[in-house]
Amino acid sequence: MYRDNRQALLERLGEHAAVFFAAPEQVRNNDVHHDYRQDSDFYYLTGFDEPDCVLVLNPTRDPGERVVLFLRERDPERVVWDGEMLGVDRACEALGVDQAFPITELAAKLPEVLVGAHAVYHDLGKRAADDAVITKAVLAARRSRKKGKDAPGDVRELLPLLHEARLIKTAPEIERMRAAAKLAAEGHVRAMARIRPGHFEYELQAEMEYHWARHGARRTAYPSIVGSGPNACVLHYRPNSRQMQAGDLVLVDAGCELDYFASDITRTWPVSGKFTPAQKAVYEVVLASQLAAIERCRPGYSFDSVHDRAVEVLVDGMIELGLLKGERKQLIEDESFKRYYMHRTGHWIGMDVHDVGAYYAQGTSRALEPGMALTVEPGIYIAPDDEEAPAHLRGIGIRIEDDVLITAGAPDVLTHGVPKTVDALEALIGSQAE
Repeated sequence: MYRDNRQALLERLGEHAAVFFAAPEQVRNNDVHHDYRQDSDFYYLTGFDEPDCVLVLNPTRDPGERVVLFLRERDPERVVWDGEMLGVDRACEALGVDQAFPITELAAKLPEVLVGAHAVYHDLGKRAADDAVITKAVLAARRSRKKGKDAPGDVRELLPLLHEARLIKTAPEIERMRAAAKLAAEGHVRAMARIRPGHFEYELQAEMEYHWARHGARRTAYPSIVGSGPNACVLHYRPNSRQMQAGDLVLVDAGCELDYFASDITRTWPVSGKFTPAQKAVYEVVLASQLAAIERCRPGYSFDSVHDRAVEVLVDGMIELGLLKGERKQLIEDESFKRYYMHRTGHWIGMDVHDVGAYYAQGTSRALEPGMALTVEPGIYIAPDDEEAPAHLRGIGIRIEDDVLITAGAPDVLTHGVPKTVDALEALIGSQAE
């Protein structure tokens, strides 16, 4: 898969080179580092998750010199402390690159590796240290012009070139996304079945993350959000520390990362296992909005049209609930609905939970194509202190989110394994509580 990804990019580069830097290690505190996670672009092209690496693609070089990797030499003493390292000697065979050199030789060899290219693609502005390496190497490579050789004339933005490729998922990538979505769904179902009033939000979080870790997901796709009661109205609630009470709704926005592919699921459900009439009324509006938006996840519709359809249904529901007064068209035009629905309906998903790829082309919302994957996540959030809202609706926060793959036909809901109808949720919640 990674060799194919490199080859596809080499063909798109034409007479230009591209340079990719591995993610640096990050200090957590004092001498303790965060768990290492490779840069998604770098991993997409290599499948290699060690730090201190640089990948160079230069299609203008001779065969056998076009894919060059700089990496750490294998240090037996470091292996004792930190575990196995690939090392330079094994890199070509293990990763399928043409040439491998020690990372300590990057400054000396990079100018030579760039010779022949008319320009260099690089992720400018991401890390100043990397920008400095590229600038110095390009200036050094230009000296080869005195010997009649081509050298890079400028440094260009890399991301559009690669990220458009990442936006359309291949068959192997779709299978990984499907596996991540299935595992994430299982974690949500486990938590729904085991949690009951009196448990803390972090216990619900632990139920999901235990299941994911036990089945091979090394990390979550993003920090899990478990917001009960009034916390469900906080979009990116993080503490997960409140004790859940009977009568609460709990909004759970959480997903795992499996084999470097993310999942992203939100469900909102009653901790006691039964929706109140007010909670059910708001929930049904959000669910209807989500289902209508998912129906737009087909070729021929634009990315924005998914959001637009969700808003139409939400606004109709807000009028019926007494949250808004007026006509749908005017309420959408003046954005009155944003008092209760303040975010977009979705985003691309893939290796990153907020995945790469442009949402607009030439100023127009881009058309959906088979192989794209996006989330669909409408919601309604009524603050506890919103005196303009009907009293019985205050403090209700609901979001429903699924990961959807665009196909040539009907939408493929990858996260379908988590129930979301009122009846199915009420049958599941607390069914395995101790």
